[in-house]
Amino acid sequence: MPKKLRGPRRAMAQSMANARDNVVGCTLFDDADLNDWHAEQDITSRILRAIAEGCGAEPGLNAWFDGEALTRRIFSHIDVAIAVDTPEGLIVPVVRNIGGRPVAELRRDVDKLKRNTHERTVSPEDLRDFTFMLSNFGMIAGRYATPVVVPPAVAILGCGRLSHDVVATQAGRSATTSSQPYPSGSIEAHLRMPLSLTFDHRCVTGGEAARFLAAVIRDLQKGN
Repeated sequence: MPKKLRGPRRAMAQSMANARDNVVGCTLFDDADLNDWHAEQDITSRILRAIAEGCGAEPGLNAWFDGEALTRRIFSHIDVAIAVDTPEGLIVPVVRNIGGRPVAELRRDVDKLKRNTHERTVSPEDLRDFTFMLSNFGMIAGRYATPVVVPPAVAILGCGRLSHDVVATQAGRSATTSSQPYPSGSIEAHLRMPLSLTFDHRCVTGGEAARFLAAVIRDLQKGN
């Protein structure tokens, strides 16, 4: 017998319907090469740090947009909503002020929010007023996606399942000889993270989104 949606599932249905009706979504796909990462790197906190770098490069993605008034508000602080999968449905707590904070401190906040979310003790204040969104669905499965922007925010980054991909690497110029005008290379297996950035094309240009994603990738590809 059909049952009425309640709690987080009802809220998700309403939020997704609002997004469908009020956002012009466009998604960019790319990959970050994590070959230089050390074994102890924490994935979620590194992603948050990279988002802060992206917002620094293109602040227009850390914003709210009012489609009726055609106004945009760009924020100096970066509050990232992280989608958390629970048996009751999707709950999205917010990590506050991620810019410039150590990754260990970000990890502590993420762990606390996830624990409170699963225990259903997360406060209403921790679920509102986000300026950017993150869906780290790759911790379960999936490489790429088309994440949904929830207004008034204008962007969401989806991070897919890490995998070792075969990549072509280019050797240095020292490999060039008179009989070989171009540097030789090799084939290697590198750990890579698929990225899917959805943005509201009403107020974010393709160039802005691409520069944001490029900054995210540059930070993720650092060894530490």
